[in-house]
Amino acid sequence: MTTSLTGGKPDASTRNRPAASGGMDPRTRKRLGVIALNTAGVLVFLFATFPVYWMVSTAFKTNDQIFTTDFIPIPTEITFDHLDRVLTEGVAGNSIWVYMRNSAIVALGTVLIGAVFALLAATAIARFRFRGRTSFLITLLIVQMIPAEALLIPLFLNVRRLGLYDQLLGLIVINVGLTLPFGIWMLRTFVAAVPKSLEEAAWIDGASRFTTFRKVLFPLVAPGLVATSIFSFITAWNELIFALILMSDSSGYTMPVALQFFFGQRGTDWGAIMAGSTMMTIPVVVFFLLVQRRMVSGLVAGAVKG
Repeated sequence: MTTSLTGGKPDASTRNRPAASGGMDPRTRKRLGVIALNTAGVLVFLFATFPVYWMVSTAFKTNDQIFTTDFIPIPTEITFDHLDRVLTEGVAGNSIWVYMRNSAIVALGTVLIGAVFALLAATAIARFRFRGRTSFLITLLIVQMIPAEALLIPLFLNVRRLGLYDQLLGLIVINVGLTLPFGIWMLRTFVAAVPKSLEEAAWIDGASRFTTFRKVLFPLVAPGLVATSIFSFITAWNELIFALILMSDSSGYTMPVALQFFFGQRGTDWGAIMAGSTMMTIPVVVFFLLVQRRMVSGLVAGAVKG
């Protein structure tokens, strides 16, 4: 190493020169890392949103642009014929709003009923120690691993036996059963993260168990309840198989079933399918935008303690 004649210290040119074995400058390495992460984030965003963009853009393309072999990312001519046909002509003799209403009833009913049972079950599992607790948790995991299609026949027979065939209540019950295991597992983490000393302090002050649950535990678990409700809503809103099998009257169909009528033997009306799919996506996006803040805070809070 070159040193100066006076102080024996490295000269300026030596100090500014990167070490031969040190590699890249740390600031440059950090800057390149940030650029790589941002680039990866943009690519993931484009990969995830491109199908949605293609669906919306196809809904406003003419048939010539839809069935052409050329790649047309931006419609050169915008038409509202597909959307107007879906709104005015309807599907299977019913207005499209009938199917939207049915989907909303099933999804909201699943969220409300499932949230109540999931919260109560998660509280019992997280707070109480009872015989069979571990077996119950393992059973929930096993139920989540079973494909819904494998349960189609027994659930169909049970729904008919209960007199819920061809009723929206039957769909709600089925969707609650499908989403409840996930909701219990997720909410159990949130309940376990709440210190039990807070409830004990409320009991010392004279609060009953119900008051403690309502004023102490519930506000702290509410973000997790919102996050669970979003997943339940999306699952029930997009469910197709059970809505197709358990409903024989077209007036009870949900939106995913209604979209099947645009697939015909003579061809597929892709314009109407994309227009109906765009309408079907709007309520989910609105619901997510309304509760996204609580969902993010809920997911972060649930990751603090397992």
